[in-house]
Amino acid sequence: MAINLKKVLGHECRWIMPKSGGMKVDGVIFATEEIINDLEGTKAIEQVRNVAYLPGILKASSAMPDIHEGYGFPIGGVAATDLNDGVVSPGGIGYDINCGVRLMVSNLTRDDVLKRQEDLVNNLFANIPTGVGKKGSIRLSRKQLEQVLEEGAGWAVRNGYGWDSDLEYCEENGCMDGADPAYVSDRARKRGSDALGTLGSGNHFIEVSYVEEIFDQEAAQVFGLFKDQAVFWVHSGSRGLGHQVCSDYLHVMRRAVSKYGISLPDRQLDCAPIASDEGKRYFAAMASAANYAWANRQILAHYVRESVRQTFGKSPESLGMYMLYDVAHNIGKLEEHIVDGVARKVLVHRKGATRAFGPGHPHVPEKYRQVGQPVLIPGDMGRASYVLKGTQAAMELSFGSACHGAGRALSRTQARRAITAEELREELARRGVFVRAATMKGLVEEAPDAYKDVSVVVEATHCAGLAQKVARVRPMGVIKG
Repeated sequence: MAINLKKVLGHECRWIMPKSGGMKVDGVIFATEEIINDLEGTKAIEQVRNVAYLPGILKASSAMPDIHEGYGFPIGGVAATDLNDGVVSPGGIGYDINCGVRLMVSNLTRDDVLKRQEDLVNNLFANIPTGVGKKGSIRLSRKQLEQVLEEGAGWAVRNGYGWDSDLEYCEENGCMDGADPAYVSDRARKRGSDALGTLGSGNHFIEVSYVEEIFDQEAAQVFGLFKDQAVFWVHSGSRGLGHQVCSDYLHVMRRAVSKYGISLPDRQLDCAPIASDEGKRYFAAMASAANYAWANRQILAHYVRESVRQTFGKSPESLGMYMLYDVAHNIGKLEEHIVDGVARKVLVHRKGATRAFGPGHPHVPEKYRQVGQPVLIPGDMGRASYVLKGTQAAMELSFGSACHGAGRALSRTQARRAITAEELREELARRGVFVRAATMKGLVEEAPDAYKDVSVVVEATHCAGLAQKVARVRPMGVIKG
């Protein structure tokens, strides 16, 4: 079927795919023409159309400016479904449930870090378990694991990993309602029993950056950001536990599609009615995995603080290492939104997309409510990352969602063919970035050239009105799995 995609008149960064065939709503892509052209030859645009077939989908099947091909949904895909006659689709949330990012500020400066740059990165690498299948020092009993799945980041703080104030600046306060460990399989539990407090591999990272430029002085001040300030990123998710939850329930959903007579153009979109037994069990397991991810990032943040203490000989408290915010990228959330002029509760699937609630929203921490939710957009390890703020326009256009990163430009195989490890190290050194990685193969797969330029994606997000630029930061040191 030919796809009819056209730019919305008067909107440089908004494209519409009018509903046709079995589509229940339009498709909408927030992107520049350059980004749209780059998608040629991929399935990403087709996936936007396919998502529009989901039963109970509301308003539109949307994609953010970092759109690229994913499993079922495109990465960058957003869809909200009705709680009564809508479905929940694991492909709309992803394998790495609640893969997300948090950002901590400090009163350290760029110059402070550069004096001890290698020591700091080496300490981070020594203190934080990284790489495929890497086990952490925390061993959880069955009861303790259930507590993590129920309590999320709160469990970590209660057990000495971080500060009470951290929880206020996590999406959902670091714990999602509706979790029930009873619906997490023994195999998933086994994979999560010794992985808490580990970084993992792929695009997960710990990074120390400095604030290079501030675009919105008022919002930056509210967020606690200043020029040349050293800030710390933590990017990880629910590890093997979340991956197993997704795998387990994709099998459940495959049977559910036949059971409930659901017709879909792509089996990767397999789903079940939200109100069904299958839908309820998946949501409870997904929420449990999301809580595991928040606990994981909380512990990783604690390790970052302790590494900074070790490097600079000062307490994290005296160095002002407070949480700016923590956002989820792959998650399904029960939220209230305006649909056809009426406030209603819906299930928002965000697959490689970040929540971007606007000013005044009650779910934005009170400290930030006047300017909007912090939107954290990590880039690649050689260029830049951004802090944005959510907008009212996002609430109206995309169920309060924005992009989540740069988006891959090359597959991992293509990246390994395009650059050698030595070339990459030299390139990063020229850019002033010191890096440690579990394997050189994994490092090359995450080379800057393997990703789109995050600045292009952020400009499109700003242009579309989904989030507004607050600050740009540049990396100084990175550890990768």
